[in-house]
Amino acid sequence: MAATGTTATGTREVPETPAEVWRALAVLEPYCSVCDVSYVVDAVEAGPGLGTTFVCAPGRPVGPPAAGAPQGEIVAWEPPRLVTARLRLTPETWTTRIELAPAPGGGTRVTMTITHEPATGGRVIRRLQRGALRRLVQRTVDAELEKVPAHVARAAGST
Repeated sequence: MAATGTTATGTREVPETPAEVWRALAVLEPYCSVCDVSYVVDAVEAGPGLGTTFVCAPGRPVGPPAAGAPQGEIVAWEPPRLVTARLRLTPETWTTRIELAPAPGGGTRVTMTITHEPATGGRVIRRLQRGALRRLVQRTVDAELEKVPAHVARAAGST
């Protein structure tokens, strides 16, 4: 991850197995009702993995994504314990690393690390924005970790 980025990390434990949590968090489906986001994944015969690219768009799929939609790529893939995706937007890049490990007493420990890297602005502007960006990235990690149980429930077919 770039030295100019702002990074935050958080952890949450859930009672499901790492395999169940992996299926819920790492496998890109055409539509995620928890996040209300659609993914258009490049055709891959063996399924998603390292180097898989995708386009991300808000809402349910209603045709091809709009021009300029965020472009993503899976940059680390070690099932069922690690996935990292990089999402490029015009002014910034967001990298999300999800690590899964067995939790003491059963279940899964989910550790999420998100890095925000601005694509524009000089060193002075970045320094002025540092505190606000740090808070934004931490709030993003916290919000994504709060959604983990809903993602697991959706993947299990109970929502």
